Amino acid sequence: MTTPPKQEVQVNGLFQTPVLATVLPDCASLNVALEKAILDREKTHPSAQHSNLGGWQSDTDFLSWGGAAAQTLLGHGRSLVDRLTADRQGKPVKVDWHINAWANVNRQNQGNEYHTHAGCFWSAVYYVADGGIGADPALGGQLEFADPRGVGAAMHAPLLAFSFPGGLSVGASEAIAPKAGMMVIFPSFLSHGVSPYLGKGVRISIAINFSATPTLNPAPA
Repeated sequence: MTTPPKQEVQVNGLFQTPVLATVLPDCASLNVALEKAILDREKTHPSAQHSNLGGWQSDTDFLSWGGAAAQTLLGHGRSLVDRLTADRQGKPVKVDWHINAWANVNRQNQGNEYHTHAGCFWSAVYYVADGGIGADPALGGQLEFADPRGVGAAMHAPLLAFSFPGGLSVGASEAIAPKAGMMVIFPSFLSHGVSPYLGKGVRISIAINFSATPTLNPAPA
C-alpha cells in the first residue's frame, strides 16, 4: 500500500479561553502588608460562607479595609484586565469597571468547591502566601479550572484527546499551582475551585471581580 504524502494542515484554536498568569513587581513588600491586614481581619470577623470548604473568607468589601496595599493590588489588576479587553472589532476600550474583592485563608485540608462568578466579565486571584505550594506542588491547594466545553469528549472516549496544544485536558480540568506574588486572571464564566491544601502553613489569596457597565467608551488614540 502506498503511503499518502504528508499534507499541510492548519489547526485553528477557535473559542479559546484566555487565562493569564503573572508575578507582580515588588510583590514581597506588598504581600507583607496584605498578609497582616488579612490575618488581623480574620481574628475579628467571622467567615463568610460561599465556596469555602473550611477556611475563612471575608465579605466582598476587601477594598474598604485592605489599606494602601489593596489599592496598589487593584491598580495592577485593573491595568491587566484593560490590556485583555477589546470591543468586537478588536479595538481597545476604556471600561468603567465595577470591582469587588475578598480575602481567602486556607489551612490544612481546606479548599474551595467549584463555582463561577455570575454577573462579572473578568475574575482574578492574587496569592499573598502560597503555604509552600510554590516550592512543593505535592502540598495541593492548586487552582483548578474545569473545561468550559463540558465533559462530552471525555464521556464518550475517555482515553482519547486532541493532539494540539491545550488538547490533552479536553473534557477534564487544568490546574495552576499558586506562587506568592502571582496573579491569575480568567473569564468569570470559567468554573474553578481549589483542591485541599495539605501543608501545615497558611495559604492566603485575594479574589477580585470586574463587572462591566453597559456603556463602553472608546479608548483614547
